[in-house]
Amino acid sequence: MFLLHEYDIFWTFLIIASLIPILVFWISGLLAPVSKGPEKLSSYESGYYMFALVFVVFDVDTVFLYPWAMSFDVLGLSVFIEAFIFVLILVVGLVYAWRKGALEWS
Repeated sequence: MFLLHEYDIFWTFLIIASLIPILVFWISGLLAPVSKGPEKLSSYESGYYMFALVFVVFDVDTVFLYPWAMSFDVLGLSVFIEAFIFVLILVVGLVYAWRKGALEWS
């Protein structure tokens, strides 16, 4: 028999874990000084986001495809198609980084 009161700890944890970040952001919004000068409104660009993008492309690829490759014979064709779509999405990110020049060392 399914009893909802067995999940009271889970729901309590979920509510507290959701309220703490909301409360912290709200308090910081109240206490933080507000300065809207030209330096504050200008964007800071160091170029490291491209390195991060390339890292994510290769790291996420490895993390998700390794377990899939280890159990490839049991999973079937539908999982192969899902993994293929996943790799295509990562290739799109890699092509984007390549065209932006993130793979060139300068």
